[in-house]
Amino acid sequence: MAYDDLRSFLETLDKEGQLLRITEEVMPEPDIAAAANAVPRLGDAAPALYFDHVHGFTDARIAMNVHGSWANHALALGLPKETGTKEQVAEFIRRWAEFPVAPEWREDPPWAANTMDGDEVDIFEVLPLIRLNDGDGGFYLDKAAVVSKDPEDPDHSGKQNVGIYRIEVKGKRRLALQPVPMHDIAQHLRKAEESGEDLPVALTLGNDPVISIVASTPMKYDENEYELAGALRGAPAPLAKAPLTGLPVPWGSEVVIEGVIEGRRREIEGPFGEFTGHYSGGRKMPVLRIDKISYRTDPVFEHLYLGMPWTEVDYLIAANTCVPLYQQLKTDFPEVRAVNAMYTHGLVVIVSTKKRYGGFAKAVGMRVLTTPHGLGYAATVIVVDEDVDPFNLPQVMWALSTKMNPAGDLIQVPHMSVLELAPQAQPPGIVDKLIIDATTPVAPDARGNYANQVRDLPEAGAWLTKLQQLAAHR
Repeated sequence: MAYDDLRSFLETLDKEGQLLRITEEVMPEPDIAAAANAVPRLGDAAPALYFDHVHGFTDARIAMNVHGSWANHALALGLPKETGTKEQVAEFIRRWAEFPVAPEWREDPPWAANTMDGDEVDIFEVLPLIRLNDGDGGFYLDKAAVVSKDPEDPDHSGKQNVGIYRIEVKGKRRLALQPVPMHDIAQHLRKAEESGEDLPVALTLGNDPVISIVASTPMKYDENEYELAGALRGAPAPLAKAPLTGLPVPWGSEVVIEGVIEGRRREIEGPFGEFTGHYSGGRKMPVLRIDKISYRTDPVFEHLYLGMPWTEVDYLIAANTCVPLYQQLKTDFPEVRAVNAMYTHGLVVIVSTKKRYGGFAKAVGMRVLTTPHGLGYAATVIVVDEDVDPFNLPQVMWALSTKMNPAGDLIQVPHMSVLELAPQAQPPGIVDKLIIDATTPVAPDARGNYANQVRDLPEAGAWLTKLQQLAAHR
């Protein structure tokens, strides 16, 4: 099923028992964020949360943890909520094969019902803003899809960008946005500033669930997120033109904020409790001026809690980080079997591969570091054999325990780029990266003693099925 807006997805979550409505009055801080912090601990079928009785607000509607479990992620893709992690990644790969699917343009978007313009803009009147962690430097928008175009090639639809970035609210019409240098919007902003121009942007909040997924997918610079959304939805993504900037935005958004990132202007932004499980400090970041807000009547504010993993963000960026890495590696190395980049935004990447010859696994690891994701995130790459499941951590630990010899299997690559939020970086944005070859050596690499590996008995698979059936009927 393809969802055209957040509300229809919330209805499905409700019907499937995956939406928990909090009916008692709660405090905006710390109750809402604390609940969103706690709910993933209910496991891989944790529900989304919906608050509409918030102390101090007359008509707040806040949705949290919308993508915050494998059950919710499956429903976002139109799959049964019981679908397992590996199966969801496999289905993601299958649908990616349909990319690109052109979007469709629609009239009368629901977000056009209400508007604020110019000096009358007041973001505090539209959104029930709350802090997420007690050390945050202010209110944040952290699940908005930010739309921008390449100033040098604005008609190239592939070079437009839809991405999720943290955005601090600095005032009624002022925001501070963090464009990680490896992300497309940073390239757009650089080109605009080099021409002495501001960068027009549109921020869309409360999007259909697939838009949030593609907006956090590390695609190539000239690949269009809306065309991937169509492939994942199995139907064209519905779009409308933002009225002030003309940028293409999701038709079903709750709120559309338009304005410009002001060229060469910076203000202190932060700190913010991040996906790394640490606070980032305050840094000078670009400033965004809001010139227009369009919003649905009684908009739902979708927010995203971040902190010590796992939280909603870890589910949101799990499959959609694994799959593009897999596709990009597979192009150069057909031997690659699977990629697991689910841990802490893929700061650790685990790859299983066959090998052509000795040293091949190390070359695969090096290639990971030069992908769009690897440039900014992958700090440690673990390469395992094709018969090791990278999603099965006991198997990965077995490979590390028995295949990896530090004398020749640890490759340290000095002074590589990483996002500044990585707490291990020194200075911020620079880190030594590590490739761990945990594969069985093959000729001409003749190290170790691996001639007689124990294999599963041929009958083990049939017995596993039988035992599962017996256990289910106890």
